[in-house]
Amino acid sequence: MSAGEKRIGITKTQLLILLSLPVYERIYVFPAYSRFNVADNYDYFFIFADRKCRGVFRPVTKSSMQQSNYIIEVKNVSKFFGDKIALDNINLYVKKGEFVTILGPSGCGKTTLLRLIAGFQTASEGEIRIAGQEITQTPPHKRPVNTVFQKYALFPHLNVYDNIAFGLKLKKLPKQIIEKKVKAALRMVGMTDYEYRDVNSLSGGQQQRVAIARAIVNEPEVLLLDEPLAALDLKMRKDMQMELKEMHKTLGITFVYVTHDQEEALTLSDTIVVMSEGRIQQIGTPVDIYNEPINSFVADFIGESNILNGIMIKDKLVRFAGVEFECVDEGFGENMPVDVVVRPEDWYIFPLSDAAQITGTVTSSIFKGVHYEMVVVANGYEFIVQDYHHFDVGQEVGLLVKPFDIHIMKKERVCNSFEGEMIDESHVDFLGCHFECLPVKDIEPGEKVKVVVAFKDIILHDNEEDGTLTGDVRFILYKGDHYHLTVSSDWGEDIYVDTNDVWDNGDHVGISILPEKIKIIKVVDEYKKEKRCSERYDSSCPRVRVGRFLT
Repeated sequence: MSAGEKRIGITKTQLLILLSLPVYERIYVFPAYSRFNVADNYDYFFIFADRKCRGVFRPVTKSSMQQSNYIIEVKNVSKFFGDKIALDNINLYVKKGEFVTILGPSGCGKTTLLRLIAGFQTASEGEIRIAGQEITQTPPHKRPVNTVFQKYALFPHLNVYDNIAFGLKLKKLPKQIIEKKVKAALRMVGMTDYEYRDVNSLSGGQQQRVAIARAIVNEPEVLLLDEPLAALDLKMRKDMQMELKEMHKTLGITFVYVTHDQEEALTLSDTIVVMSEGRIQQIGTPVDIYNEPINSFVADFIGESNILNGIMIKDKLVRFAGVEFECVDEGFGENMPVDVVVRPEDWYIFPLSDAAQITGTVTSSIFKGVHYEMVVVANGYEFIVQDYHHFDVGQEVGLLVKPFDIHIMKKERVCNSFEGEMIDESHVDFLGCHFECLPVKDIEPGEKVKVVVAFKDIILHDNEEDGTLTGDVRFILYKGDHYHLTVSSDWGEDIYVDTNDVWDNGDHVGISILPEKIKIIKVVDEYKKEKRCSERYDSSCPRVRVGRFLT
């Protein structure tokens, strides 16, 4: 270290906070397992210097790093219901005054996470903080939050005024203050003439407004909303979305909103948290989530997408659907398999001309009110195209997409990979079953192995008795010319399948694999390969610089 520099250990959370501060001229960040031997309770450490490298800099300690503008901190939280994992190591940080939407399909864990924050359920693991206070085991009525439920949960024996005033009366506030607060809440939700109405006489939208007024009248630091608009019709739901957005702006408190409606999330949110199967898939602004999905689940779940297999030929050049396209993405390597995303509205469709990058035939055209949604088959692939102009079914058309409208994603996997154990030279145990394979030499019975099977080599059966094992279809992704399925086996392992057959979510299927499609790899060989790879980045090697230079 040069003069004027200092080294301090920090955690991952503190690192994120540090990098958001505009104080430091340069920061070197190193993993804690490097040759500098940082204490075990730190994930990273950094060396920083002030602008003039004179050693005059703001001290950064563990306590000062934790002082942030996060009002909600969910750290390493998991929730188990028996053997079922509802939430798996969730980490979420919500800023004061932010409108955060937790978005995901049914059963993804979003409502469970909201209930943990509210205190209606208790985390099995991890810690939850609100306004800096640890509240993981704190009962709901002692937390600075209020919840608006999907089914409103209004008291049917109380009128509108008494429903809203209920919490204030429990606090034993003076009658004059209660009246003032209730009337202010009624004005906020536009129901000043309804205070003495019976709640059962109100419409669904009016009841929802009363539920929101009852929540905000207590002036909580955080307002939790569990799919509050799900029971409303389309027009009323859109009206309430705008009212909620205006309320958030006026009140200035933190909103945490749960929904499965992608359009609703994009409309309301400052930040969207996309969840699937108890895990957070991506956190970002609505624009980032829509335009830069991190994986195929997010791309498919948020809006409509054309998702296809592609090959990144080199930087800024990708091949998919049999055609090479210019793009703006870099850093994926050469001739690497990738997933390619093109939104339907990003395709330009026009009568056949030399400007077309790819040509095809319209096979479907549906008027959606604002635009037409068409399916174009080109080079054996189906593309969804949205455009203001109508093209007849059977008409040949040209398609064009601009480089910055093509989004490239790194593939999460390129084949199935399972842990297994050799039974004898032609049988292997994996996925909880015995499978026949081609004879393997130099591997003793009982040795641990890695089993590799291509997506297309997994066979699914309608009759579960025809399979070696069984499973349930959990996720279906259309890739333009085939379906990519995620099947959860009875042993809880995920199996990935490419097929042209049509299956539905929840289908219980039989699963089999032909012997010649099973590839066996010695685990020791994999270990040596990984060791050689890791040695390239060994911190003890003077030729390699450990860490990253961040500016």
